[in-house]
Amino acid sequence: MEQGNAHEGARPAYALGAFPRTPADGRMAECRVPEQARGERAGAEWAGAEWAGAGQAGGRPAEGEQAARGEHTHGEPLAPRAVQRHSVRGQILDALRAALVDGELVPGQVYSAPALGSRFGVSATPVREAMQRLAVEGAVEVVPNRGFRVSERGPRELAELAEVRALIEVPVMLSLARTVPAHRWSGLRPLAEATVTAAAVGDRAAYAESDRAFHRAVLALSGNKQLVSVADELHQRSQWPLVSGPATRRADLLADASEHTALLDALVAQDLTVVQALVREHFAGADG
Repeated sequence: MEQGNAHEGARPAYALGAFPRTPADGRMAECRVPEQARGERAGAEWAGAEWAGAGQAGGRPAEGEQAARGEHTHGEPLAPRAVQRHSVRGQILDALRAALVDGELVPGQVYSAPALGSRFGVSATPVREAMQRLAVEGAVEVVPNRGFRVSERGPRELAELAEVRALIEVPVMLSLARTVPAHRWSGLRPLAEATVTAAAVGDRAAYAESDRAFHRAVLALSGNKQLVSVADELHQRSQWPLVSGPATRRADLLADASEHTALLDALVAQDLTVVQALVREHFAGADG
């Protein structure tokens, strides 16, 4: 129950596997967007200041030179995928979030916007904008003249996030259990089932999105948009992987997903004791 969606509705088709595994020979396949989707490049090909090291003579250094100086100290994330023209930054942001949840962007490693942009067939600009947004969310840190380092999170931070989420969501859900009619809860059943579907195939990125969609829908019944926004941000931050934690197992995802349906049953029955126990236990066992 600890993972979910940054957008209502279906995920962009490219988001899953936006960072597919590197082939056995270690090479990355070429991939470019159609001509009509390349407008982002026009007039912005690295564009002097676009490169974080624009102060250096000669503009953007060649990628090989960067590697030689250690500017890309780790392998850039896997093979490219094309993106569509509409909301390029939004699509890349979704893809990067999915890669973070999947652990394909590794905590502690540095990734440059130009190199990531080349994987998507776009300029560095939308990638840098997406990374800046992730920096605001605490998922990455800006590394001057190099790019962005994936934040390293420990168990303490995760426990603190779980505690704050419980302080917000438990009283809200108890209040909703007393006032929301059963048929309103039934409308959330498909969202709960979506988390089970994602968990069954071990798709952590899809599970993260569907989990957040479910929580947003529950809290939205309060009518408090600010509460929904704050709770969703905390939820999203709780999904980034631990620096040294093991990958979430399919069995763990299924156990969390089953708590969604159990919670709905308790809310329909207005069983406040079970509602409180389920939510607190769920947050206590949160791992991302």
